[in-house]
Order: sequence, then structure tokens, then C-alpha cells
Amino acid sequence: MVFYPPPWVPKLPFDPPDSITIGEFMRSEIYGRRPIDKSRNPFTCGLTGKTHTTTEAFERSDLIAKALGKIMGWEPNVDSPWDKVIGVFSFNTIDYLSVLHSVHRLSGIATPANVAYSDSELEHQLKSSGAKALFTCLPVLETARKAAKAAGIPEDKIFIMDLPYHAKKPAHLKTVDDLVELGRSLPELEPLRWSKGQGARQVAFLCYSSGTSGLPKAVMISHRNVIANTMQYCIYEDVARRKVGVETQVELGLLPFSHIYGLVVVAHSGTWRGDEVIVLPKFDLPEYLQAIEKFKINHLLVVPPIVVRMLSSQDVCKKYDLSSVRLLFTGAAPLGKETVEEMHRIYPTWTIGQGYGMTESATVVCSTSEHDVHQGTSGSLVPGTRAKIVDADGKEITDYDTPGELLVQSPSVTLGYLNNEKATSEAFFWDEDGRWLRTGDEVIVTKSALGYEHLTIVDRLKELIKVKGHQVAPAELEAHLLAHPAVDDVAVIAVHDDRDGEVPKAFVVTPPSMASRKDEDIAAEIIKHVQDHKAKYKWLKGGIEFIDAVPKSPSGKILRRLLRDREREARRAKLAKL
Repeated sequence: MVFYPPPWVPKLPFDPPDSITIGEFMRSEIYGRRPIDKSRNPFTCGLTGKTHTTTEAFERSDLIAKALGKIMGWEPNVDSPWDKVIGVFSFNTIDYLSVLHSVHRLSGIATPANVAYSDSELEHQLKSSGAKALFTCLPVLETARKAAKAAGIPEDKIFIMDLPYHAKKPAHLKTVDDLVELGRSLPELEPLRWSKGQGARQVAFLCYSSGTSGLPKAVMISHRNVIANTMQYCIYEDVARRKVGVETQVELGLLPFSHIYGLVVVAHSGTWRGDEVIVLPKFDLPEYLQAIEKFKINHLLVVPPIVVRMLSSQDVCKKYDLSSVRLLFTGAAPLGKETVEEMHRIYPTWTIGQGYGMTESATVVCSTSEHDVHQGTSGSLVPGTRAKIVDADGKEITDYDTPGELLVQSPSVTLGYLNNEKATSEAFFWDEDGRWLRTGDEVIVTKSALGYEHLTIVDRLKELIKVKGHQVAPAELEAHLLAHPAVDDVAVIAVHDDRDGEVPKAFVVTPPSMASRKDEDIAAEIIKHVQDHKAKYKWLKGGIEFIDAVPKSPSGKILRRLLRDREREARRAKLAKL
């Protein structure tokens, strides 16, 4: 049985265009974007109030493109896009999208990187993507320099994104503003000459997704993928916005634009429909609350740990006027029922919604509409999306409230993984109904009070750990831990943490050579080993437990379920003693 969007969801008015860049789609009113003269300023700094009009943002992107073309020796219609890859390793700024689109104007590829990465993790992304230049910012400049050097990117190909309240940058490095000024002195770039369908075939972004094994994989996201999901999400949301009389609104731009959630849902979808995005470089509770009050933010796009932090910090929250908020929307991980109920108790006028998507679906598969909230679910399918639910044997499930793996078909489903045919063939497949994405997530379909179908994510078939919106692949940590001499075998699972929701915990088997050493000393060494080489969200905040053997199936697969059961029993026993 194939599931479809509810009947109230409009169909896409036309097929998402497949022969233009994302930047052209974003600025051309013929494709349905809100008229530029009726749009708010797209991005405003939530700390300083600095902003650019929509027209100025487009102009800055064009000028940056001209400067990059000059510095890199690139022309729009010469060479392969794979020869023109540029990394972006920075906190959010009001020029982030302009930089990304400037790369596309040269028919290049942008690869946004998680700003929490260590230099070795960033090095992996730069090398595997073939990046030739890197945009970064001063707080992470040293990490960027180390990674760039290891990846063969020279210093003069490192550019600085401007952040508020930071020290003066090294004189020999060019900033985005420097590139804008250089661009003013250069001739116009020739128009792109794309063939029919090139936007559907050509990669716009290489976004790295933590899979279930090894290092993060590069997801190849085409121009049409982003164009399609921008249309899908906006058309879906506009139904409810019309019902509540909202034309444009002010949104929070705190989620990292390097993450697919922030990149598509906030940066592209928000500004395409004429909204203003208030940009914050990172989460700081007083700055977050002050921005809501100062800019009268209507739509909060966050992850569950921020909601939990608000609930635990009501003494601080009460000092700020949050009455402008109409909608709080969470993604990247489920929001618990009790948390939702507590938020409703404190903020009874807020609508609280959730959504579901992934890098491979770039981005939104289903979402909560303000006019049909079915709490605990991730909402209904967006237009142009179809879904199947299958059991462990691949048989289609046709009944409600029956769990199975979610398969998705959508024009936003991406091209596959870079240089990884095995992973691509496992995640993407064809049948008589077309091309599908295996999500690896177990879902059920239920009906809301209005009778519309909603999806609920009930379990993660993939073994990802989600820490404050970041995805951690246990296999990546396990491979790193096995390089330590004190680790003979290891398994990593997600454990509950009151502050972060989930954190990694390692079950370690030590070799006989460690028998004379104290467990606490070995644990401290292993924890430091991870802290020295991995991003903070990958640290073993759940601790280390030493065991005699890692439980495995006859085929050698780690039986994490048994370790999770062990952890739950230990937690119950601990609570019983309190």
C-alpha cells in the first residue's frame, strides 16, 4: 500500500524545475517565490541587527562569485563541477547562503561542514570531496588551517566569514567583504549554459551524513532536490499560514546551516517565501531569548535539547517577552510527550509541531501543520511525496498502527553517496513504482482527530545516536576506540542523558595486558583519546563500562539490543535505590 499526503495538501503546481541553479530559483518570481518587493530582509544578525535587503543579498552573491572566479581561475562554463568544490566550515552568518550560491554561480559544488568537527574530521571531508578552497570563521580558524593544510588547500584559498564581536582577522586572509569589494571591480560573469535536466543531475551540495558504519558519507544533493523540497515544504505550510492570516513572519536561524535541517528548512524555505531569518551563530540561552524579544520572532525552529533547556531554565525565560512566538517546531530527534505537555502548560498559546526528514531526502518528508496537530507524531506527508511501510521480510504493511520500515519517494530524494556504490545501492532502489529511499527508520501510520494520516517514528533501525541534533555513528566511534591499545573489543550505544537527550556510552573489552591496571585509569585514557580526536558531541559522556565480551550474532553483528536492555535494567535499579 502506498501512502499519500492528506487530501487537504495541495499538489505541486508544476514539476520542480530541473535546468536551473538553486540561486536562480531563489531569486526568480516566475517559479513562485514571494515577490521581492513584498519580502522581508532575508537574514538579520540576531546579535548586532546587521542586515541586507533581498536585492543586496543577491548582489553580494554575484560579487563573491566574480571574486572567486578571479582568485580560483574558474569560469562558469569551463571544467567539471568536481574541479570547483569549496568547503564552508563556519558558524551561521548573514552571508552564509550568499557564499553557497556564489559557488553555484560558477557551476561549482559547495560542501558545508559541521563547525563542531575536529581538524581530522574536517580533513576527511575536504579530502573526500576534493575541496579546493575553504570558507571559515575566526573562532575555528586554527582547526580550519590544520585541516586545509592536510588536504592540500593553500592559505590564500582560505576565506573568512564575518562574525560579530570577534578579533581582527589575519591581514593576509580575505574576508567575505573583501571578496565583495573585489567583485565590484571585475567584469560580469558570462551566463551559465546548462543543458536540459542538468539541475537534476548536477550536485549542488555534498552534505556529510553519519551512516551506520565508518566515517560520515557524502550525500550528493542536486539543485533540483533542494528546489523541490523548498517548494514542497512551503506549499504545505502555506495552507495553515493562510488560515491564521500570516503572509510573512520572523523565524529563528539558530540551527546550523551546515546541517540539512538548517540548510533547506530555514535558510532556503524561509527566505523563498519572504520571511526574515534572525541568525544566531550558536546557542546561548540569554542571547536566544533576547533575540526572540528584540526581533519579535514568530517561528522557533529548534531541536529537543533547546526545549528541555527552556523548561529547566524558567527563571531566566520569565525575564523575556516571548509573546511574539506562535509556533515552535522541532526536528532531528523526537520530542517526548511529557516535554510537549509541559511546554503547553507554560506557553498555552504556542503551537508545537514536529517533522521528519534526513539528509538523503533533502529534507522534509513529513511535517506537522498548524491546523492539524496530532501530538507525538511527525505530521503528514508533504506534497509530491509517497511512502510505503514494509516489514522485515519486505512485505508491504497496509494497516494502521503496525510498525515497519519507512520507504520514501519524492523529487527531493538525493542522487546517492559519493564514491560509494555499495551504500548507494543499499539505500536507494527501483521497483515498478519508481525510485525509493530506504530510511532505516521504523514508523507507524495513525489518524488524527480530523481523520488525516500522520507518521510516527517509533524506532531507529539505523544505529545512529542523536546528540543535540547531531548524528553519531557508533561504528565510527568503535573504529576509533579499537585503535587504542587498551581496547580489545568495543560496542557503543546511546544512553539517556537529562541534558542532551542521548549520549554515547562505550562497553569495552580490555586485552589481557591491561589486567594489572585500574579500570578508572584505563577509562580516563580512553575518554581522553576520544576527546583529543573527535568533535565534542561524539565524546563518551555516557561513560565506559568494562565487560567480558561484546554480545554478537553468529555473523558477527553487535547485538546492541542486549546492551540497551542491560543499560535499562541498570538505570531502573539505580532509580529504585533513590
